[in-house]
Amino acid sequence: MSAQPTSETVSRILDPRTSRAEVEQFLQNLPDADKTDLILRLAQAAHRQTQFIDIANTVSDSLSLDVLFPRLMEVVTETLDADRSSLFLYDSETGELFSRVMQGSVMGEVRFPATLGIAGAVFATGRGEIIQDAYAHPLFNREMDQRTGYRTRNVLCVPIRNRKHEVIGITQALNKRLGEFDAEDQQLLEALSHQAASALENARVFEKVERAQREEALLLEVVSLIASEIFLEPLLQKIIDAATLLLEAERGSLFLYDPARGELYSQVAGGATVQEIRFPSNAGIAGECFTAGEAINIPDAYEDSRFNPEVDRRTGYRTRNMLCMPITTKHGNRVGVMQILNKRAGSFGPSDEKRLVALCAQAAVSIENAQFFEQVNAARNYSEGILRSMSNGVVTMNASCTITKVNQAAARILRRTQEEMIEKTPQEVFGDRNSWILKSLDKVRSSGETDITVDTDLLLDNREAVSVNLTAVPLLTTQDQPIGYMLVMEDISREKRLRNTMSRYMSKAVVDQLLESGETVLGGAGREVSVLFSDIRGFTSISERLGARETVELLNEYFTDMVDIVFAHNGILDKYVGDMLMAVFGSVMTSDSDADDAVEVGNRMIMGLRMLNERRLRDGRDPIHIGVGISTGPVVVGNIGSPKRLEYTVIGDRVNLAERLESANKYYGTSVLLCQDTAARLHRPALLREIDLIRVRGSTRPLSLFEALDHCTDESFARRNEVLQAYAEGLRLYRQREWSRAANCFRTASLANPDDKPSRVFWERCEQYIEAPPSENWDGVWAVKHF
Repeated sequence: MSAQPTSETVSRILDPRTSRAEVEQFLQNLPDADKTDLILRLAQAAHRQTQFIDIANTVSDSLSLDVLFPRLMEVVTETLDADRSSLFLYDSETGELFSRVMQGSVMGEVRFPATLGIAGAVFATGRGEIIQDAYAHPLFNREMDQRTGYRTRNVLCVPIRNRKHEVIGITQALNKRLGEFDAEDQQLLEALSHQAASALENARVFEKVERAQREEALLLEVVSLIASEIFLEPLLQKIIDAATLLLEAERGSLFLYDPARGELYSQVAGGATVQEIRFPSNAGIAGECFTAGEAINIPDAYEDSRFNPEVDRRTGYRTRNMLCMPITTKHGNRVGVMQILNKRAGSFGPSDEKRLVALCAQAAVSIENAQFFEQVNAARNYSEGILRSMSNGVVTMNASCTITKVNQAAARILRRTQEEMIEKTPQEVFGDRNSWILKSLDKVRSSGETDITVDTDLLLDNREAVSVNLTAVPLLTTQDQPIGYMLVMEDISREKRLRNTMSRYMSKAVVDQLLESGETVLGGAGREVSVLFSDIRGFTSISERLGARETVELLNEYFTDMVDIVFAHNGILDKYVGDMLMAVFGSVMTSDSDADDAVEVGNRMIMGLRMLNERRLRDGRDPIHIGVGISTGPVVVGNIGSPKRLEYTVIGDRVNLAERLESANKYYGTSVLLCQDTAARLHRPALLREIDLIRVRGSTRPLSLFEALDHCTDESFARRNEVLQAYAEGLRLYRQREWSRAANCFRTASLANPDDKPSRVFWERCEQYIEAPPSENWDGVWAVKHF
């Protein structure tokens, strides 16, 4: 033992392991002048050790880390006469050192990796360290001083060891107020840390047990809360709320799997308001978690290449860490994935993963039940919707033949409320007057097969009769076990009979409009319509050549194609007269597109005829040709005829004009002709050529004729643009009485396409006028003698 009263000598004298003989020998060798200094040093050391032991004993009684941390740091600061101190324990789950510090009026937690800085080095090596110049030490982080404005001069840092001599944390003191930290300070701090280790470990164990109990109670509460919810949307919100609460996180998201589209989707995001989000089930971190079926724990989102920071930039949110967990049913089916963000204290650890696994297991059961309930509810609503929307009446019965369901149509047909029929027997509802219904049910019960009764009167309580088609059907399970019966009643009273009759003359859409508007539309009225006539060229000779049977086959084939075209464009079939077809547009329901529809039908009839002739040629039959005439104007519409036979039709000079225009096609060599009134009412683009200005027999008003050309192809009208240009110029010169120049234009058009008969007609007419010009008051009108 040294003969000088140093700090080391004082520590040896106070050490219980030093013998009395060693102490006496040292005192004998010590000069009297140094004995006074030694006595003062011994008194100070004894006082500090006594103070330390008393405080350490007090601290050891505490089971709360929130109390221990600040109390121990206070002891260290006071004992070592330091400016401040800190204490960090090791968290094996996260590999971090952590401390509890006051942040304002709230106890907060500070964490950093256990390998970082001076504290990390002391924890890793287990050796204390005295640093007299902090700024000269390579492990010291000056950034902390820069952020806080504090100046660290010197540091004393020692490991905290438990009874097994394991390092469980570190204690450090900063800036000794007088002088510098020495070996005696280090010994005192190590002794204090060793004494505090048991109290710290006990407090951690107590805290873990207490936390486990809280988590168990919380998990039980969460499971009960989730299990009580059967509706999917609120269930998902409850799961997210429970997960963020259980894991002490800021927010979370739950994505369900949509197998039909192979996507993950969500309408629930805790901590943010979102609309539905969808993305491929293998995209992003959530997609990887779902696809692999394994948890993904990301302690630092911005250091992970899989994280997309663009989402944070758009929302202004800062994602620090993330825990993703697949939601898997007990059968191994993955139904979704849960994503929890930003643990409030530190990063997510193994215990968090375990808690989320437990929660996801229960969530999978609840989600599966809620989805099943939603599917059942959707199927029920779908079935209810079908029953409500059906025009046919439906009455269902259970196996004991008690009525369980009556849709609105059945209540309307039977003139009863649904409540009046539920829980009644068919005998009570239909009575003896409708015994045929009871017999139909008996037949179904005995045979197990469907029974259909057509066009039979159903007698109601007020003696009123309703004509119905009735179908009695057995209701079976998926295992073909009988569970009841169903009656389907189709009301075929006057409205439906009218519908069936009208459907033979017009499209379903027009029939629907007609019936919705009521029967008043069938009365006599003046209306502007477009009338279309079509006729087969040379039909008389064709019928003579084919014979009766083949002629009927030809007409049926031709009319089938043409009538389909008429119905497809809101036309009404007015009548057939031999090979002639008459269609009207606007006679039932007037529309701004009536003229457009009529011209469209004319063009499509020529196009349809082209396909019909291709079939006929393939079968070795001769092609046929037709002409179409269209006029627009006022007519009289209504039911016309005798009381025994009425026909809904139109009459007026516009009907006659359409027939004459159809016939005029023969003279001009055209396929579809329309009058100027039809052309003036077109709203859709149409390719038209003005043909002539004529005066028909019985009329004094000139009439412009136009040819519809949208049906033409390059094959059916060669060099069309060249012909139309020359024809239009020729027609302009013709009306200016420049016969020679006009004839040259029509000749050019005719030579460009010899099959264009209108060009040849006007070429010949100009040659005629060159020889014998018309009178000076000629108005350009051609007097028709041919049609």
